[in-house]
Amino acid sequence: MSDQPSKPRVLVVDDERNIRDLVGMALRFHGFEVVSASRGYEALELAMSGSPDLVVLDVMLPDLDGFELCRRLRAAGDDVPVIFLTARDTPADTVHGLTLGGDDYVTKPFSVEALVARARAVLRRGRRTSEDTGPSAADHAVLKVADLELDESRWEVRRGGTLVELSPTEFRLLAFLMRHPGQVLTKAQLLEHVWGFGTQSQVVETYISYLRRKLDPLGPSLIHTQRGVGYALRPAHDA
Repeated sequence: MSDQPSKPRVLVVDDERNIRDLVGMALRFHGFEVVSASRGYEALELAMSGSPDLVVLDVMLPDLDGFELCRRLRAAGDDVPVIFLTARDTPADTVHGLTLGGDDYVTKPFSVEALVARARAVLRRGRRTSEDTGPSAADHAVLKVADLELDESRWEVRRGGTLVELSPTEFRLLAFLMRHPGQVLTKAQLLEHVWGFGTQSQVVETYISYLRRKLDPLGPSLIHTQRGVGYALRPAHDA
C-alpha cells in the first residue's frame, strides 16, 4: 500500500489542441494529473463534477468564454483556483479576470516552465490557507480591529455584529491588513502575500475599493491610503 500523496488534479481548458497538449505534457512531467476540455460548457461540467485542484483556463473559447465560466463557478460557491491563459493582455483584461475571482493571469505566448511555477505557487497558497487552522493558528483565529472581527477558522467577517460577505480574495486581503494593524503595507507587499505573484497595481486598488464599499457603510472608514506608499488598516481616530 502506497503512502505517497495524490497528484494535484488540473483541468486544462483551451480550444487549441496544440496548447492543450503542450500544457498537459508539461504538467504531467512535473507530477500533475491532467484532464482537458476544448469548450466552455464542457469545462464547466468537468469543473463542477470532477473537483479539480486547479483550472488553467483560456479566455477565448467558442461557446462560453473563460471570464463567464469563472464567474459561474464563483457564483456557485466553487473556489477552485483559476489561472487564466490568454492572448488578451491589456491591464483592463487582467484586472477583470482577477476581480472575477481568478488567481493568476498568464498571457500568450508563454513559457511552460513559468506556467508550471505559477500553478505550484497558486496551489501552495491554497494549501497555506486550508492548513492555517492548526493549534498554532487557533489562538489567533479571530482578528479584531475596532468593531471589525475576522474569524479565520469560520471564514466570517463581521462589523458591529453585522455579517459582511467577502470573496476569497477580499477575505485574504482583509486578513493580511488586520494581521498588521496600523502598519502601512505597500502594494508590492500585498501582491506578494495575498496574490503570491506580481501583477498590475490596479488589482490591489480595485480590491481595496471593494473592501471599502462593503465595510464603510457600517461605520467610519478603517482602510487608509498613504499616498505613494500603500494602505493601512486602523481605527479612524488613529488615522
